[in-house]
Amino acid sequence: MKSIILLIAVLLFTMTTFSTAVDAPYRHVVFFKFKETASTEQVQDLEKAFINLAGKIDTVKAFEWGTNVSPEGLNDGFTHCFLITFADKTGLESYLPHPEHQAFVSKLKPLLEKVCVIDYIANK
Repeated sequence: MKSIILLIAVLLFTMTTFSTAVDAPYRHVVFFKFKETASTEQVQDLEKAFINLAGKIDTVKAFEWGTNVSPEGLNDGFTHCFLITFADKTGLESYLPHPEHQAFVSKLKPLLEKVCVIDYIANK
């Protein structure tokens, strides 16, 4: 009897986990650390370009961004955070090679010292 209950519990957990992963939004988080030689105007132009990019690619479901305001001093020089939400991983897979995204990356690279990217499936 205990083994049947355990089996049912494992099945329910597996089904819930799979369902959540399939239904959950796919997040793409990008952190930028710009070169010291990048001017304020150049950085602002890139901010605008990234904002505009989100509206040009239909797999982007939500977009938000901001600059570091943490008092902890643990940002390792990263100043900008961009959060792009896709319905699923397929959305990101369409986004990355998209010509508009590639054009943005070409503008960004000369001014970028370091980038950090984290993708995750949202858990609730």
